[in-house]
Amino acid sequence: MFIKEIELNNFRIYKGKNTINLSPETDKNITLVSGKNGFGKTTFLMSLVWCLYGKQMQNVDELYLKEISDKGGYPKYIGNSLNRLAKVEGENKFSVSVTFNDVKIQEIPCKEIKITRSFNTISSTSDKVEVLVDGFENELILDLTTDGQQGEEIFIRDYILPIEIAKFFFFDAEKIVALAEINSPEQRRLLSKAYTEVLGIKKYEDLKEQLENIQDDYRKKSAKPKEKTELNSIIADIDNADIEIESLEKEISELDEEKIEKANASNDIQRKLITEGNKMTLEQLNNLKVEESELNNKMIGLQDGLKDLFDLIPFGLAGETLMEVSTQLKDEKDYRDSKFIQEDVDVKTKNILDDLEDKKRSFPIVIPTDIRNFYEKQISALVKKHFFSDTPELPSNFKTLHDFSDTETNEFNTLINTLKHSFKSSFTNLNDEYLRTKNSIDSIRRKIRDAEKDAEDEHIASLRADKEKLDTRVLTIESEIRDLNQKIGTFKNTKKTLKQRQEELRKKIDNSRKYSDKDAKAQEIINKLKVFIKSFKEEKKKSLEENILNELNILLHKKNFIEKVTVDINQAGDDVDISLFNSRNEKIDKGSLSMGERQMYASALLKALVDESDIEFPVFIDSPMQKFDADHAQNVIKEFYPNVSKQVVLFPLLHKELTVPEFNLLKPKMSKAYLIHNYSTDASKFVEATPDNLLTKYDELDAN
Repeated sequence: MFIKEIELNNFRIYKGKNTINLSPETDKNITLVSGKNGFGKTTFLMSLVWCLYGKQMQNVDELYLKEISDKGGYPKYIGNSLNRLAKVEGENKFSVSVTFNDVKIQEIPCKEIKITRSFNTISSTSDKVEVLVDGFENELILDLTTDGQQGEEIFIRDYILPIEIAKFFFFDAEKIVALAEINSPEQRRLLSKAYTEVLGIKKYEDLKEQLENIQDDYRKKSAKPKEKTELNSIIADIDNADIEIESLEKEISELDEEKIEKANASNDIQRKLITEGNKMTLEQLNNLKVEESELNNKMIGLQDGLKDLFDLIPFGLAGETLMEVSTQLKDEKDYRDSKFIQEDVDVKTKNILDDLEDKKRSFPIVIPTDIRNFYEKQISALVKKHFFSDTPELPSNFKTLHDFSDTETNEFNTLINTLKHSFKSSFTNLNDEYLRTKNSIDSIRRKIRDAEKDAEDEHIASLRADKEKLDTRVLTIESEIRDLNQKIGTFKNTKKTLKQRQEELRKKIDNSRKYSDKDAKAQEIINKLKVFIKSFKEEKKKSLEENILNELNILLHKKNFIEKVTVDINQAGDDVDISLFNSRNEKIDKGSLSMGERQMYASALLKALVDESDIEFPVFIDSPMQKFDADHAQNVIKEFYPNVSKQVVLFPLLHKELTVPEFNLLKPKMSKAYLIHNYSTDASKFVEATPDNLLTKYDELDAN
């Protein structure tokens, strides 16, 4: 599918109806939309995400999640999207429409689908979404409606583009480097879920599970009463666990919204306190809070450093004993060395004397005993004098007390050297820095308190009390959410155990039952699906590895920098890990890559995932040329953007992100070009251009 046109009506900076045609040409898949910062490029991309996902747009990008939180929740965030000039003129409704052509949905044959999301600032408590198929509402879409969701919302996510993978099609090129920086388990879980959606693994897993659930009905007919009762109980428990998880997740969602509202209300009171106190501006206060947060993080690091040094203090206090131990350890080492050498002296001396004894037997003259003893004694002394002169004599009464290994002795000596040479200065410096940081934090906190103090004023006191209640409620909500997440984890573990028992019981029943024709057919399909899913995962794994490596070799100007890519997909298909290796087969830490290399990796990953998926959807890229040097930029323009999708829409800053030479490289693949013209402080519109006259028209608008 491709997007034929997008219409923005009184949406934010776009006053009135603004329609833009994005239809690509056969061999020209790129549309370029440009304008200066603040003219509406990012708003355009945001409008598209909002049109498709509404309230769930916060799940597409953390940017939207943060903006919604900062505005005090989704209703306030989206409620403020009415164009300011339109509001002054008495308008109260805004909307965004997206029209798709060449849509291939087996259940709903059609030529065109138009999705419109609108919001009325007076009558609406939430936005309204409408889906027209070839100009008419469709009953199949309406029938998708559930208790909690409109059919139109479900249709968009199930048939147009699943929300889990939207991040791969709408993104800020500068921010996709985050794909190379996934660290937390939650981030990895969400990304893995998106991978399995894109690769198509989930739909086969879901199909297998549906067939197994259907087959449970056949099992119940042939199972023994006890087995049937247990199977029914397990199925009911799994269903109940799903209901509980869904209920808890809904409760968490509601608490998140309340938390955002309460935090925003607290900030509003903070603003009032600042105004009443007339001490500082909100911007100054926010800067102080940022500084306080940074200093708190610094304090944590200093405390950790001091804690490590505090562990050494007892050793410093026992310095005399420590030196005695050090001397003893040295004596023990000397004793061991001397003993070893002495044994070596004795062995060598004995060998010499034995050889002399052998020679003496063939000597024709009898050597007197006293002469023989004299020479043997002298030989022993001379061997030690000339070969082992540095070896001290072993004291006969020496006792080994500690018997440290060489490693332990080295660690002990390192401790002593630290105490002798660097402990004092390190401790002094850290402690001084800790005190300075603590004083700075105390000073900042005093300034913040001063901004809202005046506790004797009843109005101020009331505001402060209200703020304290709100802040307390926010903390309580956070605690409640943690508890609910723990409960969800418990239910998921219980569900996992139940499914294992269900599988065991299924096998037990299957071993003794007779299959009907339908039952046997279901079992045959399930068995084929299991084999297929296993081979499909392996096929996708190999294909994705080759695809990512190939894209990296095309995009990176360090040729053969990455020699191997591995993709690990676990048995359940819900955890996907991607690793990079160099020519020495060493795993590359993605965090060690430069920002440009991370963007190249993320771009290669996106391209490979889009290629591996069966999803044909336009790709929208904001800030497309950030962080690229000249070679990387050339590779991306020539290899990535023309091939990542059949329809690509770029939002660059001309002359800055996209230079004239780069524009000329891109031009042969451009089908359309638009400029966002800001003709009023509160109004922008699309100005159509051609690839040939875009730069000229841009300069003309800029001059005017």
